Amino acid sequence: MDLILGQFADAHIDTLSDEELDQYESLMEALDRDLLKWVTGEAEVPAEFDTPIFHKVVASRHHLKY
Repeated sequence: MDLILGQFADAHIDTLSDEELDQYESLMEALDRDLLKWVTGEAEVPAEFDTPIFHKVVASRHHLKY
């Protein structure tokens, strides 16, 4: 998850609002195994993490080069 969240931050951190930064920080506190399941669609995203920034992270992963 560091790869996905890290690359997202590298590409977008300077454009995020304070609210989005708070949401991003909350995502960083989630367990990697849970976050991976949410990102891949294996598990439902809990309401507290189902935020606009989570959806931006998921959308951005389609553009990542590994």
